[in-house]
Amino acid sequence: MSGHGQKKEQKQDLAIAALLHSESIRDAAKEVGIAEATLHRYLKDESFKAEYQAAKKEVINHAICRLQQSAGKAVKALVEISGDEKAPASARVSAARTILEISMKAIEFEDLEKRIAALEKVVAVQQRK
Repeated sequence: MSGHGQKKEQKQDLAIAALLHSESIRDAAKEVGIAEATLHRYLKDESFKAEYQAAKKEVINHAICRLQQSAGKAVKALVEISGDEKAPASARVSAARTILEISMKAIEFEDLEKRIAALEKVVAVQQRK
């Protein structure tokens, strides 16, 4: 037999799942079978908020992984469009611009990584003193 705390915990787990895909708090509460006020009260609870934030982060991480899996196809499409003489000039320019912008951002990102690594070394040396 489960106690009241376990039922509440199950309802909160269901509420988190509903919040992740519902368009509104009202819709999520209705799906779970709780009052909207109850769901608002859950959202004020630090523990619930932390679990909800973790679940949202997991959803975003999964979406990012799916995007990264498609990156090769996207690059191939951009390269093909930019080199296709039959494609409209605006499409070729847009693809070329995108390639250049992303390439430049990648260089900037690499530079920032190097600078951060150098700063972390300096901080580590300072902390040892």
